[in-house]
Amino acid sequence: MQGRFHFYEGYSIEKVTFPVRVMKKLGINQLILSNASGGVNPDFEVGDLMIIKDHINLIPNPLIGKNLDELGPRFPDMSSPYNNNLISKAEQLAAKHNIKIKKGIYVAVTGPCLETPAEYKFIRIIGGDTVGMSTVPEVIVARHMDIPCFAISVITDLGVEGKIQKVSHEEIQEVAERAEPQLTKIIKELIETI
Repeated sequence: MQGRFHFYEGYSIEKVTFPVRVMKKLGINQLILSNASGGVNPDFEVGDLMIIKDHINLIPNPLIGKNLDELGPRFPDMSSPYNNNLISKAEQLAAKHNIKIKKGIYVAVTGPCLETPAEYKFIRIIGGDTVGMSTVPEVIVARHMDIPCFAISVITDLGVEGKIQKVSHEEIQEVAERAEPQLTKIIKELIETI
């Protein structure tokens, strides 16, 4: 897909995740996602790439409501939401191309406001390395349908005490565009391995 629907745009969480349901019916067997996110880990820098190894969901869960058993179980297992094999392959590709890569936990929030300093601190305290407004609902729906997932974030701004600066959406997009060649290289070669 080129782009995605966001909950903060006013779409229901079911509409946000509907494309993943369609892709499953079209026959995809793995899901690769990317996003722009704010870094709350003090070891991160603007422009870093972070492989998501786990997440914390603070967006309404897309599985709330009647379960459609033909799509997946009522209580899907989320002990490994991101596929370890795909993570390992991506790390190897990054090393092969001398691309600096981080791994961490992504916290999904509704947005559309960027976080306050207190919210950044809260996200770090609960275990987050990055924060963003997407990805997790899609992963939940994919895992519900037993689709292995891989996700990677571009760190576009920092929510670290002493490093927080006023940032615009345009500046976030500029950082993401600068990181795109390395991100694209990893994803294209990852696809070639699967």
